[in-house]
Amino acid sequence: MGAADTDDALDTWTISHIVWTMFPILIALSMLEMGSGYVLEELQETYLENPTLLVLVPVMIGMGGNLGAILSSRLSTRLHLGVLEFDPRDEVLWTNVTAILALAATVFSTLGVVAWIVGQIIAEPMALADLLLISIVSGMLLAAIAIVLSIGATYVSYTRGLDPDDTTIPVVTNLCDILGVVVLSGVAIVVLN
Repeated sequence: MGAADTDDALDTWTISHIVWTMFPILIALSMLEMGSGYVLEELQETYLENPTLLVLVPVMIGMGGNLGAILSSRLSTRLHLGVLEFDPRDEVLWTNVTAILALAATVFSTLGVVAWIVGQIIAEPMALADLLLISIVSGMLLAAIAIVLSIGATYVSYTRGLDPDDTTIPVVTNLCDILGVVVLSGVAIVVLN
């Protein structure tokens, strides 16, 4: 690595470079984020008929983004260390994916039970089996989406010469917010109808 390469690498760590890189991305993501509110508004009737589902919404949205952020962070670290290979045979990549799926299964199973308990206390009761099915299926679908988005965002950042530490987490968390609402609503409609 020559002096010119070192100077180029250090130029990407300036506040102005990070702002100019992230500003268009954040504007686009903010506009997309409004879409999740629109989806919630369109499906208001489904949620009002089953208020226990409202307990799932913020946690589902937050956890989808968190799972994606965890994987994105791990991938970015491996990329900076020079050990990440975008190869389907990369065992460490599959280990990380498996860990995210196991965490998702644990969290969304627990979420279903907790939402049922909260629903018994403050809302109209909903069948535990239905709530668990909605929570686990939508959670695992969202985890799979978060995995694909994390790998894709890291790869695109890398190929475009952007620092994945700056780009992947905002992209993945915002898209998981939007898709979390869509997936949860879609699964709820299928299960309840």
